[in-house]
Order: sequence, then C-alpha cells, then structure tokens
Amino acid sequence: MDSSGRVKEIKGQVVEVEFLGQKPNIKDLLCLEESPDVMMEVYSSSSSSSFFCLILKNRQKLYRGAKALNTGKTIQVPVGQNIMGRVMNLFGEPLDGGSLIDINQTRSIYNNDSGLDRVVVAKDIVLTGIKAIDFFSPILTGGKVGVFGGAGVGKTVLLTEIIHNIVNQNPKDTLSVFAGVGERVREGQELWEALKESKVLEYVNLIYGHMGDNATIRFKTALAAISIAEHIRDDMGKNVLFFIDNIYRFAQAGHELSMLMSTIPSEGGYQPTLLSEMAGVHERLFSTQKNNITSFEAVYVPSDDILDHGVQSVFAHLDTIIVLSRERYQEGIYPAIDLLQSASSALRPDIVGALHTKTALRAQQLLKNAASLERIVSLISESELNEKDRQVYSRARILKNYMTQSFYVMEQQTGKKSFFVPVADTVNDVAAILDGKYDQVDPYAIKEIGSLKDFNY
Repeated sequence: MDSSGRVKEIKGQVVEVEFLGQKPNIKDLLCLEESPDVMMEVYSSSSSSSFFCLILKNRQKLYRGAKALNTGKTIQVPVGQNIMGRVMNLFGEPLDGGSLIDINQTRSIYNNDSGLDRVVVAKDIVLTGIKAIDFFSPILTGGKVGVFGGAGVGKTVLLTEIIHNIVNQNPKDTLSVFAGVGERVREGQELWEALKESKVLEYVNLIYGHMGDNATIRFKTALAAISIAEHIRDDMGKNVLFFIDNIYRFAQAGHELSMLMSTIPSEGGYQPTLLSEMAGVHERLFSTQKNNITSFEAVYVPSDDILDHGVQSVFAHLDTIIVLSRERYQEGIYPAIDLLQSASSALRPDIVGALHTKTALRAQQLLKNAASLERIVSLISESELNEKDRQVYSRARILKNYMTQSFYVMEQQTGKKSFFVPVADTVNDVAAILDGKYDQVDPYAIKEIGSLKDFNY
C-alpha cells in the first residue's frame, strides 16, 4: 500500500500532511521525495487521513502539494565511541569545526523500555570537591541533581566546575554526555574550551540544540542525549555522567510545541502534558546492577520564582537540590548556594556517616538561628545584639564565608587559585567553626580558601 502523502498546509513550524494510503505512526520521520534533506516528524492526527507534522530541517523547501515519504523510522541519533570528544547537533552533524562524524551506529531517541526490573539504587557518594555541595547537598552515585537559579547567578559555571572536577577523577571508567538545550552558543563554546584545556574532552560527547533553534529541535535534543547515555550504560558497559543545561528550556520547548498545536494549556499556564514529559525524561536516567547514570540538571528559575509550575515539575524527580541565591550572589559570595534551601536525600548516617550528618544538622540550625537575627541586625546593627546572639550571628557569617570557593574554570578570569577540598576536611573544619575555635577570625579572611588546615591566622 502507498505510504506517501501530500503537504496540505504549512503554518509556521507545523505542516499538515494528507495520506490517502497507508497511515504513518506517531513519531514517524517523513521526508520530501524531491528533497530528502527536508525532515518532518509526525506529531498527531488532525483528521482520519491527515496528520500534523513538526518541521525538523529545511523548512524553506516545503510547499503545498509536495510529495512526502514515510521513512518508517523515528529520529535516529549517532551513538558509540566515534562521537566521544565531538560537538554535534540532533542529526549527528559536527558543530566543532571538525571533520564529519563517522556514523556506524544509531539509536532511536525514544525508548519504550521502562527498565523498572533493572533499576538499582546506589548508596555511594560522588565527590565534587566543592565544599558547600559535598557538605550540605551530597550527591549519590546514580542520583539526580538539580541546580536551581535565576538568570546570571552562576548555574552554568557551577555545572562546568562539577564536570571538570568529577570527570578528572576517573575519566577512563566514566563517559560523560552534555546536552545543551535552549542555552546560548557562547556558553557551549566556553564549556568546549574548558574541557579541551583540562584534557578530558575525549571522554565527553556534547550535543547542542541552542536557543536559536526551533522548539522541535530543542525538545528532541534532550531526548537524543538521553539515548546516547543509555547506549553508554547498556551497550558500552560504562558509567555515565549526564549533564543537561537547561531542563527548564526543555519544558519551555514543550510548551511552545503545545501552543503551535493550539492545545489548551493547564491551570499553571504550561502544556497539559508537562508532568508526563518531565517524568518520561527522568525515568530513563536510572542505574542498573552493572552501570549507573548520574545526572546533573541546571534549572532556570524565571523571575526568581521557585514556585513556577515549570520549575516545580522537576523537584519530584531529584535526589539532590542545589539552590542558587541572587541575594548571596549580590553579596559577592561564590558559589551563591543557598545553604538552607539546598538539600539531599543522601544526608543520612548510613550513607555519609554519623559525624557528617550530625555536623550538617548543627550547621543548618546555626544558619537558621542567624537568619532570624538578620532583620534585627539590619535595623540596629550587630553590636546591639546580646552576647549569645552576637556569637551565633558571627559564627554563621564565618561559616558562610568558609563555604565560598574559587573555581578552576574561572581561574583565568579571576586569577584566584582553585581548590579541590576532600569532604572529610570540610566536616572537620565546620565542626571546628561550630565549636568556636575560629571565633576570633575575621570572616572575610577565610573567603575562597580551601581547607582550614592550610589557613594561618
């Protein structure tokens, strides 16, 4: 039976194609008979014989009446060793100025295997060397980490530093996938240069669908990156570090596609399928008995509103939450992590140890007590507090400044030396601060240092 169709209508990024013979399946890939480089994906049916399709490539070649052919396949993304160390787009085309990528293996960007029978929950910790993260928000091997923050508070820089610190620890046993979804080309260029300089680029694949691409490309790029990570875990037999910047842009692209289809939005203003789309992404990022996928997601917070429905849809899937604060950023505290809002399910005695857990809870209590004093200090100054409250406020300020840190990826811009701090040193240092051993230290003297054992005062 004839599986071809005719272009009926073109409206923006949506094409309506009529099939009189064999009907295509949803997600099938179509191309034009006279221009095979024109690609469309079947999105939904518009009538018994017509289908709405999303344009992927070469929209300018489309016209009414053009003959469309069903390839019978879904979007395929290149996988395997050949793509490591390369920057590419959804179609495997190089974006790094290098030669064409030798594609000998492909994989569908969709995966209907839930893998629930293979899911394993690990209890090991991934060390980042970043004090505020390893101490307050420890990361589980095979866990999911979200870095939340508004525009310009350091999400991408923090994510890049995490990539640098973790990949450098054991690059040969772990491969990394970085998905740039809806972010700036400049940030992708800077990441590529940082990875190249640190000599770990050959263990990383970067796949970009930047903000200049249409919503379809941005949405599908996230799914393609997950397929690459699944191939590394299941077929190449290696552990995976999966990074996505920015998962909110994935939700936003889904919203744009929903608007193109004139779908009635949900009460929160986003597409009605937001929760299922977000669940579909996170359910594929699981660990097995043999290999794991540890995922790190930057989450843009529009207008610094953490209650935004698109932002809230991510929370339920995460093991570790790292929240960046604009107030701390404006105070010159980097990384600008909100130590009270950040949290981790790994902060338990059976995972990080009793001493770490106890010290972290003491530190959080100190910070909470100090937060209740900040309004008083802003009105009448610190000197007007009683001795006990003044001690609490001072120690909290010392602790906050101790949690600042210079980053390797920013050394050329700042000229400050970076430090990889073992978590055991951080726990001991915080315990010493809480016990009052550094009460006489100027809080600004310990900003952006490494461990206190190297600090002379």
